[in-house]
Amino acid sequence: MHVFIVYAHPCEDSFTREIRDSFIAGIESSGHSYTLSDLYGMNFITDMSEAEYLREAYYQNDIPVPADAAAEHEKINSSDAIVFIFPLFWSDAPAKLVGWFDRVWTYGFAYGENRAMKQLEKGLVLCSAGNTMEYFKQTGILGALEKVMLEDRLCDRVKKRELLIFDGTSREKPLREQNRERHLKSAFLAGAEIDGE
Repeated sequence: MHVFIVYAHPCEDSFTREIRDSFIAGIESSGHSYTLSDLYGMNFITDMSEAEYLREAYYQNDIPVPADAAAEHEKINSSDAIVFIFPLFWSDAPAKLVGWFDRVWTYGFAYGENRAMKQLEKGLVLCSAGNTMEYFKQTGILGALEKVMLEDRLCDRVKKRELLIFDGTSREKPLREQNRERHLKSAFLAGAEIDGE
C-alpha cells in the first residue's frame, strides 16, 4: 500500500513531529511506502488566488489548477491511502492545512461532476491535542472535529475513515510525559496496520 501523508506543523521540535516519525516507522516496518507533503517545509501557498476562487465559485473547469495544487492531485491519485498529521489549533487544523484543502480539493477533482480524484482505500487523521479526550467529548469539540475532518473533508473520497487524537500533549501538563510512549506506540501501530481494519 502506498500512503500519502499531509503533515502540517510549523516547528520541527514538536511532539507532532514525533508522532509523524513513529507513524512513518510503522509504515516502513510493514513494507508499505509513502509520500510526504510537509506543508510548512515546502512553504505551501494556502491563499487562493482570484482565478482559483472564480474557478471554484463558478465551477469553471477551463481555468487551470495551479501547478502546486495539481502536484498534490498527482500524489493523491498515486496513493492508496491519505493521512493527515497535525496539531489541534483552536479546535481545528492549522490554517496551513485548511488552506491546503481550499486549494487542493478543487472542483472537478475532489467534488463536482466527473470527479478526477480516485476513491482511496483509507483516510486517517492523526491529531495531537493539548487537552484531554474527556474535555473534547464534554465540549463537543470531538464531534465537531469528526464532522469536519471525516464527514466533510474525507467524506466518500475514502472507503474507511478514522480519527486518532493524541491528547494531553501540552508542555505544562504532566500527562504529556506520562502518555508519550503510549501515544508514540499508537502512532507506530497506526502506520503498521494502515491496510487493516
